[in-house]
Amino acid sequence: MHDYLTAFIGGTLLGVSAVGYLWVNGRIAGISGLISQVLSPKTLFSTPALWFLLGLMIVPFAYGAFTQPQIQIKSSPFIMILAGLLVGFGTRLGSGCTSGHGICGISRLSKRSLIATATFMLAGAVTVFVMRHILGA
Repeated sequence: MHDYLTAFIGGTLLGVSAVGYLWVNGRIAGISGLISQVLSPKTLFSTPALWFLLGLMIVPFAYGAFTQPQIQIKSSPFIMILAGLLVGFGTRLGSGCTSGHGICGISRLSKRSLIATATFMLAGAVTVFVMRHILGA
């Protein structure tokens, strides 16, 4: 399958799932909010968000069972854990995660989400530039 077609199908599925979650549950499908909802002491593991999150975790493995891997992870576990913690910190600082702002917020033309998405895209580009071209990592 052509890379552009794969990207188109993936983007379409993301959009349909975000709109579907909003339509069924009346809430946007921001992943950090869904994780908070699932792990909340009041609703611990008893929320519809749990099924959405399980689907997000299971589908890549199902897809990988039928295709050749396209990505190889070369970073150390320490760097990956550090990156995850920094993303979690940024999620709280930015009042939402990349999926919430980038997919759900931009589709609603939220000014805050447009600014947040531009900011984290710029920060990602700067980080890659520094890591690869300045630090040589």
